[in-house]
Amino acid sequence: MGGRPGYLTLPIFSVVAAIGYVYYTTVFVAVPRWLGLSTAAGVANAAAFTALAAACLATYAVAVRRDPGRVPPGFVPDVEDAESTVHEIKRKGGDLRYCQKCCHYKPPRAHHCRVCKRCVLKMDHHCIWINNCVGHENYKIFLVFVLYAVVASFYALILIVGSVLHSVPKDEQPGSDSSRTSIYHEGVRAMWLAEKGGDLYHHPYDLGVYENLISVLGPNIFCWLCPVLNTVGNGLRYRTSYDIPVSTPPKKIAAHSQ
Repeated sequence: MGGRPGYLTLPIFSVVAAIGYVYYTTVFVAVPRWLGLSTAAGVANAAAFTALAAACLATYAVAVRRDPGRVPPGFVPDVEDAESTVHEIKRKGGDLRYCQKCCHYKPPRAHHCRVCKRCVLKMDHHCIWINNCVGHENYKIFLVFVLYAVVASFYALILIVGSVLHSVPKDEQPGSDSSRTSIYHEGVRAMWLAEKGGDLYHHPYDLGVYENLISVLGPNIFCWLCPVLNTVGNGLRYRTSYDIPVSTPPKKIAAHSQ
């Protein structure tokens, strides 16, 4: 079941309900049974998990509401720009990429989303769980949300399993009854063409692990896990592995696209 971007849908309610259920089970069932909410350890774990759950909800809400990035009106790629070392062209004809539905040129790594009915900058995919595209403007916040969700899931698993093991008497089997139980297409094709011709393919936008992280999470490492927008660039131009000093004329490279 889908809907227009920014609207609340059944998958979004499902995610919120799942977060709420895991939070209730962990804080109000697992922690009291194992550590007790009146102990320092119980309060500390309950507070830590509450903070993680709040971070999950906050980053999830931003990922749902934030626009993934729009192509500016009247955008036309500058093929003579010396700072842009990669130009994406159509596979057939070799023309610059143009969206027939939106009636404008496509910046590098931009694609048209059939659900959002528009082109999205640096489009990764359309996610039904946020009813939004994952693109240039919300890529980082989506990644941070997934990270918080994974950490919170493992944390909840540890607390729940610990409470179950703690509540089972040593002379009883774990299965005994208890009334308290609650628990780029472009890149792929380019790689294929390179291998077919006997060449070694290197993705032009792969800058290495550290530089790739900076391009998504921002240059300030202390803000990587904060739900703030510090994405590098404007979504219209990207650094590539072919970038060389300005003193040397850059070599134009065409990346095949759909």
